[in-house]
Amino acid sequence: MKPLLEIVNLHVAYGKMEAVRGASISVKAGEIITIIGPNGAGKTTLLEATMGLLPSRGAVSFDGERMDKVDVEGRVERGLCLVHERRELFGEMSVTDNLVLGAYARHIDRAETGRDLDSIFEIFPRLAERRQQLAITLSGGERQMLALGRALMTKPRVLLLDEPSLGLAPLVVREIFRVIASLRSRGVSILLVEQNARAALETADFGYVLETGEIVHSGSAADLTHDAKLAATYLGAPRP
Repeated sequence: MKPLLEIVNLHVAYGKMEAVRGASISVKAGEIITIIGPNGAGKTTLLEATMGLLPSRGAVSFDGERMDKVDVEGRVERGLCLVHERRELFGEMSVTDNLVLGAYARHIDRAETGRDLDSIFEIFPRLAERRQQLAITLSGGERQMLALGRALMTKPRVLLLDEPSLGLAPLVVREIFRVIASLRSRGVSILLVEQNARAALETADFGYVLETGEIVHSGSAADLTHDAKLAATYLGAPRP
């Protein structure tokens, strides 16, 4: 099966400092792929370059089409969507209005938007309970749910997730990863950057280790989990 998203020999620089050096990553339909590594390794930079938010060298292809001349809006329209760690919600707008904005690029009618909203509220019942609340009043976990829900309103084929567990309580983290795992059945493939390496590998099919801008190791999630050196570096003590 050909990759749905293919990143080949990607280089991203900030002035003379190269933050990503020659990274190559592929995501096939139905896969959850994770990128783990230390803070400052270039993980977020890689996602932003893939989305077209940063200039880069190398090749990013989506569904066989080179993205060199495709802007951010065009990538969203084709089915690529980034949920940034900052979540970037419209705090003075309601939960529902934030979600509706996610459907804007698709130019769909009100009836289809309503059906999609119902689907998001089914995935995130807590958002349904808070549909008229302002986004600024939500808890951290609810804000992450809203950011994910708004991204899903774009009907993505590949979702780029940047640190979805950042700053969240353990119970909320488990719920977020449960939803991430369930998205396979909805036809969404995922490229996941996550500091919580254990949770990421428990959810993913395949993983890449990024250190100082370079892919230094890759393998199935199971193989990476059982690699003694990687486990000692990134996974810490096993769960009881």
